Amino acid sequence: MKYIFTVLSVWVIAAGAFGQTVNGTVEGKTVAVNGKPAVLPDTSIALDEFVFTGQSEAQSLRNSVYQVRTIDSERIRLRGATNLQTILNTELGIRFSNDLTLGTSDIQLMGMSGQNVKILLDGIPMVDRGSTRESLGQIDINTIERIEIVEGPMSVIYGTDALAGVINIITKKGVTGPNLIVSARMQEETAGDEYNALTKKGTHNQNLGITWQNERFQLSGNVSRNNFGGWQGSSTGRAKEWMPKDQMLYTAGARYQGKKWNIWYRFNGTDETITYLGNPNPVGTSADKDYNTYRWFHQAQSEWKLNEKLALTGVVSYTDYSRRTLSTNVDAAGRRTLSLEPGSQDKSVFTTTFFRATAFYKANAHFSILAGVDFSDNTASGARILGAPDITEYALFVAPEIRIGNAFKLTPGLRFLKNSVYDAPPVIPSVNGKVTLSPSLDFRFGYARGFRSPSLRELYFDFHDASHSINGNVNLKAEYSNSFNSFLVWQAVKSTNIRLNSTLGGFYNVFKNLIDTGIDPNDRTQTTYLNIHLFKTTGFTLDNKLFWKNLQASIGGTYIGRYNAFSATPDYGSLPEFVWSTELNANALYTFKKIGASVNLFYKYSGKRPVYETSDQVNVRLAETEGFHMADLTFSKSIGTYVNLLGGVKNLFDVTSLVNTSTDTGGAHSTGGAVPMSFGRSYFLGLNIQWTKN
Repeated sequence: MKYIFTVLSVWVIAAGAFGQTVNGTVEGKTVAVNGKPAVLPDTSIALDEFVFTGQSEAQSLRNSVYQVRTIDSERIRLRGATNLQTILNTELGIRFSNDLTLGTSDIQLMGMSGQNVKILLDGIPMVDRGSTRESLGQIDINTIERIEIVEGPMSVIYGTDALAGVINIITKKGVTGPNLIVSARMQEETAGDEYNALTKKGTHNQNLGITWQNERFQLSGNVSRNNFGGWQGSSTGRAKEWMPKDQMLYTAGARYQGKKWNIWYRFNGTDETITYLGNPNPVGTSADKDYNTYRWFHQAQSEWKLNEKLALTGVVSYTDYSRRTLSTNVDAAGRRTLSLEPGSQDKSVFTTTFFRATAFYKANAHFSILAGVDFSDNTASGARILGAPDITEYALFVAPEIRIGNAFKLTPGLRFLKNSVYDAPPVIPSVNGKVTLSPSLDFRFGYARGFRSPSLRELYFDFHDASHSINGNVNLKAEYSNSFNSFLVWQAVKSTNIRLNSTLGGFYNVFKNLIDTGIDPNDRTQTTYLNIHLFKTTGFTLDNKLFWKNLQASIGGTYIGRYNAFSATPDYGSLPEFVWSTELNANALYTFKKIGASVNLFYKYSGKRPVYETSDQVNVRLAETEGFHMADLTFSKSIGTYVNLLGGVKNLFDVTSLVNTSTDTGGAHSTGGAVPMSFGRSYFLGLNIQWTKN
């Protein structure tokens, strides 16, 4: 820790002196309105929180028919996060899994894997090469304004992959009026007890951003570097238990705001290298691998309000995403040569063109309708992809909103689609509603038919080496689900100084045709992808939020059941239909306004994860992954007008790996053995600067 303080102390002194000369934005409390500074109220707890995801227009959280969770920019900042996983890992219903063989992480939402979770950036789908949601780790945390999480299928509005829900990452758009905003960030963090200043051991983050705008036009740009030196853990020699990662993230944007329309363009670039370091073999040669990822993501959006009743939007994006495996051998003299082993060199390229146009017509206070068309074209190529496949999908969706008085709102929806390759369900229905039972009590309910199309990897994968023999399956069907949810929301107290909300929810999902790997029935020596699973999830959630003077706090829990497929076969005896796991979380943020400081605690308990398994198709046993506690404690202090110092401790309980009693230990990506969660307790110190001209 003393090295972190030494490195940042120079920045604090310089920035603090610089901060005395200019007035501007202070911790998001001062904003520019029509080019002039406007101070927000000391407390915003009496204000309605607006949400965007899945809505026909921006609506207050209470008026929405969907149950939406939000994470705002201040909470993101106070986490001291350098990636989205740190933000989401204490959210209810969300778990992460880590593949140390590939250096990647994946997300689970309400019991469903990441390939059933739709990741959106400003409403546009992110592209991933396979079943994991790597894109979550390739978004610049410094550009995020808020995160919205919708649980349950959103397939009518957002199409494939949205079976479990949607995570929509909404970026900062700036403020109106002439201004110049410059921001900078530097943060140093240990990896367990390992740390070197600025590079190698530990986590190192630097960011620089600039936004210029006049009355109509805006230009912005950001560049961030995230460097993780890896973590030795129980490994010896050159090898590391967690692989080093070096990441450069670039964003650039332009926006024009007219009286009734606006248009903007944004570029997001990722240049990432994950490095595997091998230990020397008996002749002194070490086998290394670099996993290089490049993501170039272009997006353009436009909105046009023709009149008070009719508004149009258009979105187009293009993603060029590639991942390359570079295998090299290093001899005892340090000379590096390319590996000639089969499958050691590989590059896979995925490109996606996406277009969406929507029209929103509001006839009157009781009836409105959202209608739109989607188009996507996905291509892939590489040594592990059979041929050069191309999948095109067209869709039309419509979702009217019907109000009956002030107490009842109903939003039915239909999505019609056509896919060029697989047998997609022709129509996807949904219905969501909200009933206002009293001025303080709302009831939300919903049914949706969700679906997930087979990915390019599942259809056309072709990977054969000394330890793999996997083929895609062009005959796969789309996964689909029938999902039900309901939420009872009680605003127990709402006044200028205090707000207390409680939400009790339940859900039940039945998934069919789930895609998984299995033995090819036509060739027992090969593995392929098959529609083999019936799967169900069910559960309950309780969430309570308190806003009182300088305190923001929440406490909640979930109880999630996952389907046990062996329960449907009497040969295995009497087994429960569901296996259950518990989650509890609590957050507390307290602000000392007089001194411009805050102390913040983020906590979650993830209960044991049970699963029934068999190794011989005769005997079934219960395996469990142990539960664990995860907590972060952070401290924030303003220095001068626009400088903020942030520090704290992450992973207070020093979690590294979890005991797992599964016997599936047969491969590099098996589910047996210890489950890696983190690299232990870490300490961080960061400096944030934001200067505005006006």
